[in-house]
Amino acid sequence: MPAGDGSPWQGEMSRIYAGAMDQMVGQAPQHISRADKLANASQAAGARQLSVIVPTFNERDNVAVLFARLAETLEGISWEVIFVDDNSPDGTWQTVQELAQRDPRARCIRRIGRRGLSGACIEGILASSAPCVAVMDADLQHDETQLPKMLGLLQRGEAELVVGSRYIDGGNADSFNRQRRGASEFATTLAKKLLRVEVADPMSGFFMIRRDRFEQLAPKLSVQGFKILLDIVATGQGKLRVVEIPYAFGSRLHGESKLDSMVALDFLGLLLAKMTGDAVSLRFLLFALVGSIGLVVHLAVLDVSFNAFGYSFAESQLIGAVAAMTSNFLLNNFLTYRDQRLKGLSIVSGLLMFYLVCSVGLFANVGVAFSVYGQQPIWWLAGAAGALMGVVWNYAMSGLFVWRKR
Repeated sequence: MPAGDGSPWQGEMSRIYAGAMDQMVGQAPQHISRADKLANASQAAGARQLSVIVPTFNERDNVAVLFARLAETLEGISWEVIFVDDNSPDGTWQTVQELAQRDPRARCIRRIGRRGLSGACIEGILASSAPCVAVMDADLQHDETQLPKMLGLLQRGEAELVVGSRYIDGGNADSFNRQRRGASEFATTLAKKLLRVEVADPMSGFFMIRRDRFEQLAPKLSVQGFKILLDIVATGQGKLRVVEIPYAFGSRLHGESKLDSMVALDFLGLLLAKMTGDAVSLRFLLFALVGSIGLVVHLAVLDVSFNAFGYSFAESQLIGAVAAMTSNFLLNNFLTYRDQRLKGLSIVSGLLMFYLVCSVGLFANVGVAFSVYGQQPIWWLAGAAGALMGVVWNYAMSGLFVWRKR
């Protein structure tokens, strides 16, 4: 029978369908909010609710254990875990890839030629697919059983950022030795006073955030360093709704700590960057700090060459300049650009390029200094202007030609 003929059975079917829909709508609870309806619809459609970001370095033995714990804790929740591995020598990334072949909830991002916990977290969060994202370590020191509670706070709209805190009632860091606990508490106090951060544990590495809020902040975050939570809270400038929940910080079982001896300088650099409103980057501050050390090296070598060995001033100045550039290169390679550290024969070619960059920077330094002195004959002002120009030039050109990203 042709369509649209107005047959009685089609009209009857339409009335039955409309009546069923009316009955379903009438039975729907009226108190459910639009946000709850959307959340229920997403869950019913199988949409992922939570992404867990785990930065790793030499954590091969912990991968399977952590994944099993997450699977048990997050039962009934649609989730994924993204291990962001800095090309671990122990093959952590291979272990994750093998796990991912057996279970699609596991994913791996293998980073080559760069290191750093903050950068790993940022890359992992931006690669996630859920509206809520948690960050935790692979060393099993963070309490994964708190994840459902944290997720609930975000989904109910009670918070935009949930922090696992060791320093509120119910939390503890008893696994810290005396030295590490003292350093952590001092850093926390310093951050709260200087940045006016209203979080009890801004040094925590265990937190969960709405991904849309993170993406708004991401362009202003530093990829260097280890204190990603402090960076997030400071960049949010008090506009994030934060809730802290207590947890007990556990003991490391396997693997290698992602903190090294330079974490204190990273932390201080982050504080300075945030205090200046991100006017200067953490890497630039470290570069300038190394330059200050280079100035001391230059003057010391100049003094010894001129006064102790009797070289002419011109010869002593040249020796001092070469010594300063060499020390600057080595320190920058070790500290400022350690996530892009040159190794092997690349050190030699990098050093020669650094000499060239700094030599051009010297001409820029002198040119600016003379220009300023000609307009305003104040020697220290002209010298400072020239030095600043030299630092900016050396920093920009070093990033382009010496430690360029590969």
